[in-house]
Amino acid sequence: MLPFLHSFPPPRTFFLFCCFLLIPLLLLLLLLVAPSSSSSSSSSSSSEGAPVVEKVTMSLYYESLCPYCADFIVNQLVRLFQTGLISIVNLRMVPWGNAWIAPDGSTPVCQHGNDECFLNTIQACAITIYPDELQHFKFVRCLELLTLEKRHNEWVNCFQMTGLGTLPINCYTSGNGKVIEQKYAKETAQLNPPHRFVPWVVVNNQALQEDYQNYVTYICRAYKGNSKPDACRSLSTRTYDSKQNINSFQPVCYTDEAKNLTVPLVTILRKSP
Repeated sequence: MLPFLHSFPPPRTFFLFCCFLLIPLLLLLLLLVAPSSSSSSSSSSSSEGAPVVEKVTMSLYYESLCPYCADFIVNQLVRLFQTGLISIVNLRMVPWGNAWIAPDGSTPVCQHGNDECFLNTIQACAITIYPDELQHFKFVRCLELLTLEKRHNEWVNCFQMTGLGTLPINCYTSGNGKVIEQKYAKETAQLNPPHRFVPWVVVNNQALQEDYQNYVTYICRAYKGNSKPDACRSLSTRTYDSKQNINSFQPVCYTDEAKNLTVPLVTILRKSP
């Protein structure tokens, strides 16, 4: 037998010795790995099992110089941001309103004239370039406040007042704004039911019609999450009946009034108001 083999214990003793050392190591590994695996499995299970709560989509169809649209945006829609309700809302603003395309097939005609067509497009550009809801809402609200104050010709000051760049102007002059407005025109024309006036509010594909000022109630009822914002507490559950008050006066700009306007003979698209 070779001399160095005398230093090793007999095979049976060696096997028991190895088992004695390995068993504690295996137990230690199980203690370290098992919680991590369990935690990961639990986390994965809870994340996969928990339903994803979608935001409520609210779409506002409006036009820039309609005083009732301006009042709604400045004094009512702003509540989304003031109360934190925006956390459960996907707000979409569509500045086309009661406009239509002239017989030439490309020129938009607006209910309140040339300036409205221009400002609709500027707002459409701002909404597209600055998709963050808070950013573009500040700009839109600034313009609509000027509308209420009959100072809409000062619109350019809203860039500085809201801290936004003037890229929407480039969007307009390049013709991109016209493309965006054409998309808005198509979307507005495809509303079901068709809009009869602006502001026209749709919450999760439900047109609020004359009950548009009660939009918060519809948002809170449509939201399926367990934790609702404080703004949803103690709200009326009243719903609008489209068969009632269909002809009653509402603070809105009606489409019928817009269609009665005479189509201008001169082009109304221009680079500045």
